[in-house]
Amino acid sequence: MARDYDVIVVGAGHNALVSAAYLAAAGHRVGVFERRGSVGGATSTAEIVPGYRFDLGGSAHILIRLTPVVEELELESHGLEYLELDPLFFAPVHGGDAVTGGAGPPHTAEEGDALFVWRDVARTVRELEARFPGEGEAYHRFISEWTPFARAVRDAFLSVPGPFQLGKHFVWRSPLRDRWQEALPRILRPYGVVVDEYFSREEVKTPLVWMAAQSGPPPTEPLTAPFLLWHPLYHEGGVARPRGGSGALALALVRKIRSHGGEVHTGAPVTRLLVEGSRVVGVEAAVPDRALEPDADPGTGPFRFPGAEGWRAPDLDELSRAPRERYTARAVLSGAHARETLVRLLAPEHRPPGVEGMRAGNGFGAILRLALDSPVRYTAHGGDEARTGLQLLCRDRGQIHAAYADFLRGMPSRDPPMVAMTFSAVDDTLAPAGHEVLWIWGQYYPYELATGQWNEIAEGEADRLLDAFERYAPGTRERVVGRLFQHPAWLERELALPRGNVMHLEMSMDQMFGMRPLPGLAGYRSHLKGLYLTGASTHPGGGIMGASGRNAARVLLKDLSRRRV
Repeated sequence: MARDYDVIVVGAGHNALVSAAYLAAAGHRVGVFERRGSVGGATSTAEIVPGYRFDLGGSAHILIRLTPVVEELELESHGLEYLELDPLFFAPVHGGDAVTGGAGPPHTAEEGDALFVWRDVARTVRELEARFPGEGEAYHRFISEWTPFARAVRDAFLSVPGPFQLGKHFVWRSPLRDRWQEALPRILRPYGVVVDEYFSREEVKTPLVWMAAQSGPPPTEPLTAPFLLWHPLYHEGGVARPRGGSGALALALVRKIRSHGGEVHTGAPVTRLLVEGSRVVGVEAAVPDRALEPDADPGTGPFRFPGAEGWRAPDLDELSRAPRERYTARAVLSGAHARETLVRLLAPEHRPPGVEGMRAGNGFGAILRLALDSPVRYTAHGGDEARTGLQLLCRDRGQIHAAYADFLRGMPSRDPPMVAMTFSAVDDTLAPAGHEVLWIWGQYYPYELATGQWNEIAEGEADRLLDAFERYAPGTRERVVGRLFQHPAWLERELALPRGNVMHLEMSMDQMFGMRPLPGLAGYRSHLKGLYLTGASTHPGGGIMGASGRNAARVLLKDLSRRRV
């Protein structure tokens, strides 16, 4: 039987593109079908405000630096250039040891009141010890004791999850195998408890806890300590940015795919998976509104950073009227959200048991993207070092607890802790000379509100987030020349993230490792022959890492070579 492709890939998010690149490089005929008019999904960049490039999803490239993806796929030869960020983190210091926080009026950090985490552990230790005697030594002990565990987590992320693999990484071959009686109780605790076992100053604890909270669960949730304990990996892999924007990773992957004869179709959403018996044999897709020229460069046409009109999700009414075409393949690999793949694209009789139990949660965070006519200047530190890495704007753990309490009540945080990013400090392609792009991520923001709708409150919540930032960098509001507010309903509508969760599914331990997205489907093979899964819905979860895409490609390549599909 003649088929259109060896493998059809659904979606052009970074994990799907990583899989497609490995498959194409192995000599298979690959066709990628993406619903939006540009590639990258939640790892994409667009010129929303003329002259300013905004990322639409993930911005800090951390986890991918711990993988061999960039080197194995030779992405630098396809235009990817990473810019190293050092310091890794900047945190204004508020002083005191209180852990109460809340929605009361916060004070402004004083000039010089800041700490930095550098790529070099020794430098970080020296500066912490000079500022907070004993805390530098504690940081060194924390990094030394948990680096072996963090490396085991990294190795587990780069493996197909299963009891044998987890046992190999965490028990039999683990550097911690001789101290499991000591380590295991800590691993099972909330990360907000573990930090107290090492550090005494709230000024040091808060930025560590706030970074751990970026995975989703609050500091009080049991079994979450690994979100803190992999902190040593930040020093090993560093934090980096692709020159030109986060979407430069996707563009390099497209170039790699096409250099091996693969095809990438944008504006071509898959509307149904074709099933014969218990086997997926292809896809039905809305007909692309334009063909990709064989010699088109990924930096042009649909493969570029789109402008103000080119980044939006396709119009649903227009799609409903579009003609359909069928494409066949030996296998289909979906990088879409697991609910999209296993529910919307499959008829009820073909869905796996337990699929309704997958939890996307009730939103997570929101991000305000700002175009500024001059650089951000923090009260706590006026130098460019404060603008380079991730800016952890959180007074104390009490502020995180209060924000999460608002979230549980169905309310946007009244006093949001924030992570700010000003990557124009290191990349002059993001804004005009002397100007700035500022992105402010806040937690926690529910998708389903106790009262009202997001379209009614969005502008007010964007203003609240900017007001909170002004406490750290007064005068920022006066510099704004354009903005985009990405709240949970926006994330669902534009980036196909159900209920606005950027991690696809909640990152709780019952939905991690061998249970992501469902028990029995965690090995990237679905319940149907010929259908494979990748993306943030699968192990190891959300974040710009590419491990899921690499793992899934290896599983599928093995099956293709053994003619299991």
